[in-house]
Amino acid sequence: MLEAKDLAVEFSSRGRRARAVDGVNLSVGPGEIVALVGESGCGKTTLARTLLGLVRPTSGTVSYDGSPLTYRSKALKAYRRQVQLVLQDPMGSLNPRQTVYEAVAEGPRIHGLADEEQVVASALARAGLRPPERFFLRYPHELSGGQRQRVVIAGALALDPKVLIADEPVASLDASVRGEILALLLRLRDELGLSALVVTHDLGLAWNIADRVAVMYLGRIVESGPTEEVLKAPQHPYTQALLSVLPESPARIVLSGEPPDPTRIPTGCRFHPRCQVVAAGNPIASKCRSDLLPVLPATADPQSACHLTPKLLG
Repeated sequence: MLEAKDLAVEFSSRGRRARAVDGVNLSVGPGEIVALVGESGCGKTTLARTLLGLVRPTSGTVSYDGSPLTYRSKALKAYRRQVQLVLQDPMGSLNPRQTVYEAVAEGPRIHGLADEEQVVASALARAGLRPPERFFLRYPHELSGGQRQRVVIAGALALDPKVLIADEPVASLDASVRGEILALLLRLRDELGLSALVVTHDLGLAWNIADRVAVMYLGRIVESGPTEEVLKAPQHPYTQALLSVLPESPARIVLSGEPPDPTRIPTGCRFHPRCQVVAAGNPIASKCRSDLLPVLPATADPQSACHLTPKLLG
């Protein structure tokens, strides 16, 4: 349904070029949920915005249903009816002066859909706000956090999209309602055949909702594959470090060095300055510092961009 091929996005910063996305191949199949995980600053949100057509790539292509995305206004308008965004902060993404009805009706009005009231009621009902008419005249401050996030999801569903891109969809919610929103996303996948790319730093969320996981570091996918295989037997040292912070992990891995700087991509493996394997003096460390790794392809098979796992390289 949605695919990034050799995608790169660069920004100018005080005379330097920041490679926020640096050669990404990623696909989301029909009815599939893919989790894009990584720490803050790794390029997840920039990649999501590029997939939505909000940022034009420096190179590479975004394709929907096999056709490359073009950036003419008419084409983008049609594309955004099929691929919708769900933001992490419903209080920030909802206009406090708009009622729930107005918030959900905005998309259908822009796209000129008929039977507006029926469309809004159906979207709210599918998002779990029933009876929908009871919420029409309410304002965001009158709703709970979970209800506000359901309104945001309803606003996306009102256009009958095929793909949702959800950026940290439960990060701002209490633990008690996170499970309800995740269950809603799974139900929408099962009932409507929706595909979804879920951007998150929470590996527990990825475990509960995703069919596949893609781990991103410094603008590039460093490991991907079926969720159970990646999270039960991670091959890349970065994935192992991310998983080590979970409560059930036997030992925590503390990464050395500074968080990645997209204006200064290291030579060799881009993770080597912080890698616990290199820090431990592994014999392969010199190769990690000097030898470039290939960009991973968009595939459902397990793969890792690491000199320690050459058999898994794309």
